[in-house]
Amino acid sequence: MTKKSWLIGLLLVAGAAYALHKATPLRGEWIPEQISPGVYVIHGPTELPSPSNQGFMNNPAFVVTDEGVVVIDPGSSVQVGEMVLERIEKVTDKPILAVFNSHIHGDHWLGNQAIREKYPQVPIYGHERVEPKVIAGAGVEWIELMLNLTEQATAGTEVVSADHPVKDSDVIKVGGLTYLVMNNDKAHTDTDIMLYVKELNVMFLGDNAGYGRILRLEGGSFPGNIVALENAMATGATVFVPGHGRSGGVEVPTAYRDYLRTLYSTVQQGVDDGLADFEIRPLLVPKLEPWSQWAGFDIELGKHISGAYLEAEAAAF
Repeated sequence: MTKKSWLIGLLLVAGAAYALHKATPLRGEWIPEQISPGVYVIHGPTELPSPSNQGFMNNPAFVVTDEGVVVIDPGSSVQVGEMVLERIEKVTDKPILAVFNSHIHGDHWLGNQAIREKYPQVPIYGHERVEPKVIAGAGVEWIELMLNLTEQATAGTEVVSADHPVKDSDVIKVGGLTYLVMNNDKAHTDTDIMLYVKELNVMFLGDNAGYGRILRLEGGSFPGNIVALENAMATGATVFVPGHGRSGGVEVPTAYRDYLRTLYSTVQQGVDDGLADFEIRPLLVPKLEPWSQWAGFDIELGKHISGAYLEAEAAAF
C-alpha cells in the first residue's frame, strides 16, 4: 500500500467515525403543556428540520396514569427522544408502559430509540404496514434525510421500529385507559393511526391534521384524509392533538378538514371542466386565503394541487 492510499484510507475511517459520533443534546427548554388531566404535549417547531432546530418539529405527547406513562410520537431523533424522557421524568417518576407511533414518517418515531434503550421491553405500537416498510428501507431513508437536513445534528440515531402491529378498530388497554385505534386505509399516508382515549375524550390525530402548518401528502389521499378527520370529530372528542402545531378543541380538525376539502373540491371541479392544474391554481389561491399564513403553505401548495389533480383525474375514470 502506498503512503497516499494509506492516508486516504485513514481519512475515510476517521470520517466514518466522525459521522457516527452522537450529536449533542437537543437545545431549548421545551416545556410540556398539560392540555387535559394527565395529558401533556411538547409542541415542537412548525418549520422543517434544520440545523437550528436539530430536526425537532413534531408534537411528542404523553399520558400519565396511576400505573405509568404512555408516549405518543417521541420525535425525530435519539436526541429528541431523550429530551422527551427528561421532560416526562420532571412530571412523574412512573415508568413508560407503552409507545404509539402515528405513522411511517420518521420525524414522529425515530425517538423510539431513546425509550427502548431505557425500557428494553416496552411495546411500541404502530399500524401493521409500518414495520414492513421500515424493514424495506424507510427507516434508513429517514435517518439519512434527517442527517442531511440538520447537517448531522441527529447523528447517533438508529432505527427502532414499531413492533406491535395494530389495525383499525383495535382497542389497546394500557394504564387503566382505553386507546381506540382508528385507520381508514389511506389518509395522510397508508399507515396512519389516530388514537381516541375514551375516558379522557382526547384524540391524537397524527399528521392527519396540522394546525398552523400545512403538511405533505405524497402517497396519501385527499378524500381519505377528509374522511379520517370527519371520523375523528364524530367520536365526540373535545381535545385534539395534531401532528404539528397547537392542540385545541374541534377547531383543530375542522380547520384542516376545511383546507383539504376546499382544495380538493376546487381541483375536482377544474378536472371536470377540462382545466390543467396550472389553470386551477389562480382559481384556488383566493379560496385558501384563511390558510395562506400557515407554515408550509407556499412549500406544499403546488404539490398539493398536482397530487389532488392526479387523484381527481383517476376518480373520474
